[in-house]
Amino acid sequence: MEAQPVLNCSDLQQIALCQLLHRFHLSLACVAKQSMIPGSFFGDREAGLIDNTLYYRLDTPVHSVLHEAGHYICMSPERRQHLNTDAAGDYAEENGVCYLQILLAAQLPGIGQERMMQDMDSWGYSFRLGSAHAWFTHDAEDALAWLQRYRLVDKKSQLLFRCRGEL
Repeated sequence: MEAQPVLNCSDLQQIALCQLLHRFHLSLACVAKQSMIPGSFFGDREAGLIDNTLYYRLDTPVHSVLHEAGHYICMSPERRQHLNTDAAGDYAEENGVCYLQILLAAQLPGIGQERMMQDMDSWGYSFRLGSAHAWFTHDAEDALAWLQRYRLVDKKSQLLFRCRGEL
């Protein structure tokens, strides 16, 4: 069975994405088709981060944009100050980023959590239980606890719309 194609940024309302990420002090910059994406760690069509600007093309997968946004939101203020391409972070933070990108997807019309998890699986994200959905629903307590510890989500797993280190 062939994997379902992932949603690209051209498949969603750009204004909704801009409005969502602006709440976290992130600016979006769409670069021209076929251009290199500044700040992209993986290259090709993957999103990039430099300072508080998230770069993408219309063929960039939505999951890539939300994952990089998650890195920006989850990293310490000190790392955010010097951000250029490599978001770094440890294993616990990476899990928090993956959980957060699923929560962020629920804020975008036409995306939602289920579609985000399908796209993560199609792209090749790897989870112990074999799928993003199984991880999110049965094995991500540590990721949720990490997000709660840094006050990025509340006790009901609702976004608090702030970055790590903000009051």
